[in-house]
Amino acid sequence: MRRSIKDVAVRLWKDERGASLLEYSILIGLITVGVVATVTNVGTWISGRWTALYNALVPPA
Repeated sequence: MRRSIKDVAVRLWKDERGASLLEYSILIGLITVGVVATVTNVGTWISGRWTALYNALVPPA
């Protein structure tokens, strides 16, 4: 019984099929965070530009 548990543990330790899935999951997560940060920053910049344009075109009250 003990020998078979050790064999299963060694086989699971050497199995690298799940490692690729984990690496790709981390990579997709990092890309997603980068895209969200970029879109947020660009959206803030564009909003500031539109506000500046509006303020330049509309006369003060």
